[in-house]
Amino acid sequence: MRRAVFLMLGAAPFFVARAARSQNDIDPASSSNAPALRVLLGSGDAQPGPDGASFTFEGRPYRGSFVRDGAQVVNVVDLEQYLYSVVPHEMSPRWAPAALQVQSICARTYVLQRSDPRRAYDLVPSELNQVYEGILGESPAGTAAVDATAGQVLTFAGEFAQIAYSSCCGGHTEASADAWGGVPIAYLNGVVCTWCAPSPNYRWTDSVSFDDISARFGAQLAPFGSLRDVRVTAYDPSGRARAFELVADRGSAIIKGSTFRLDIGARALRSLLITSLRTVQGPASVLFDGAGLGHGVGLCQWGAQGMALAGRAAPEILAFYFPGTSLTTTRR
Repeated sequence: MRRAVFLMLGAAPFFVARAARSQNDIDPASSSNAPALRVLLGSGDAQPGPDGASFTFEGRPYRGSFVRDGAQVVNVVDLEQYLYSVVPHEMSPRWAPAALQVQSICARTYVLQRSDPRRAYDLVPSELNQVYEGILGESPAGTAAVDATAGQVLTFAGEFAQIAYSSCCGGHTEASADAWGGVPIAYLNGVVCTWCAPSPNYRWTDSVSFDDISARFGAQLAPFGSLRDVRVTAYDPSGRARAFELVADRGSAIIKGSTFRLDIGARALRSLLITSLRTVQGPASVLFDGAGLGHGVGLCQWGAQGMALAGRAAPEILAFYFPGTSLTTTRR
């Protein structure tokens, strides 16, 4: 399941292919019978399958075909078949069908918006983009969700919507401009979410030692001496910490909220939606009481599951988390 990855890049054409280097160097994705993309699998052994519609890479079966880019193996695969493997990794295949359909539409939109024909490949098969493990990563429920939403994407003002999702928003999704800066995006401005309470990360307490904080922010603390306390000095409208104050012997250092969490570690501090914090001794540490898991922008996956279990269909869930967007079917 996706935890805390930002998925926002520019729009791209539906047929994904890199620009040809010469008239004789045409990307096979551009001449596929169905929309295709290229996934960089890495270095390793690749062998064609007997059916001509699959192959193995390092012993694992994959749909589609492969080409080599130097020592690298690139999987050329139909977009929908790619999603068969992605959806069960980004969301539990045991979840409600409507939630999995929402994930399918988000994952499909991400691919089409992310792909750039000028790149040497379109995606990597990890959380840097989306987790993809070929045929062994597929599940019946994930495949059914992809098929039920075939070709469906989110659009805004005639372009693919910018997609973000994380595990649990903790009660309020985050505005993209507050999370990462930049121009505010109308449909990524944050909403109150009452659907994700069943998540095990809806409420939590995380402990971070003074030693860890001092080690990660040693340069900022150096002029002020030893760390004595940690405070939140600013919150954004969603309730997330915008800035931390590291109080030391002879002064304090102010650290941007996103920088603090990134340097401390996304697992050590599950989100910036911090409700309280307190210093404890023996050994010295900070206890953070907080909510949610991840950046909180866009789709709350646990919220989508909650809405689906309450009988909400995929279009209604998407309209809630991405207000103002349109559900559109691309040509096949």
